[in-house]
Amino acid sequence: MAVVKTPRWLKRLGSSLLLSGQTVAAMARGHWGGSEVLAQMHIAGPDSFLVVLLVGIAAGTVFNVQVASELTDLGLGDAVGGMLAVGLAREIAPILSAVLITGKVATAYSAELGTMAVTEQVDAIKMLRTDPVEYLVVPRVVALLVMTPLQTIAFFMVGMVSGAVSCAQYYGIPPAVFWQSVRTWMDPGDVPAMVCKGVVFGAVIALVACGWGLSTRGGPREVGASTTGAVVMTLVLLALVNVGLTQVFFG
Repeated sequence: MAVVKTPRWLKRLGSSLLLSGQTVAAMARGHWGGSEVLAQMHIAGPDSFLVVLLVGIAAGTVFNVQVASELTDLGLGDAVGGMLAVGLAREIAPILSAVLITGKVATAYSAELGTMAVTEQVDAIKMLRTDPVEYLVVPRVVALLVMTPLQTIAFFMVGMVSGAVSCAQYYGIPPAVFWQSVRTWMDPGDVPAMVCKGVVFGAVIALVACGWGLSTRGGPREVGASTTGAVVMTLVLLALVNVGLTQVFFG
């Protein structure tokens, strides 16, 4: 009788879930990463902010190119700002920021930890009676828990500003009308929901990247495979988690 072999990606996903429990336990014990958190914040923050801001500007402008022209032709130009604000806050800013951070940060985390795993540096940390989760994973998780929602907010803000500018320049919608539409359309819970999505997405990115990195076995070639696998799995989970959070907040 043939034995069904468990796919490796499923084993790694299980390892990442176990890692999430260990991380929460370590944080509950008061281990928050110390000074290493600042170094990881620099990787997850300033090194990624420029890309997030540029894409945010493009997103706000492109939205108006696609939507504002149609609405102004229908005499609904006063609704453009509100539609842009709701679209950015509820979906575009959180998920696009997370995707950009995945490409920049998750790859770095997975490659770094994967290299440490195949060169037996992780084993050396264990021999020194140091918990790899507290030393390697917790600082990275904390960094993304902080920086992902901040970058999501930055994405939203620059997207709104670029949308207001493009509306005024190309469609003759006064800024006062644009921002009044934003105040009318947005619900009080939209911004907290956007921040909450950013926090959850940051946790997913960090835990999957660290889980795939620490479970790397073999040589340098496996590091590249782990990095690719971490990015693919992160993007899949982000999409699924986003559906669930959208149902919770706006369903």
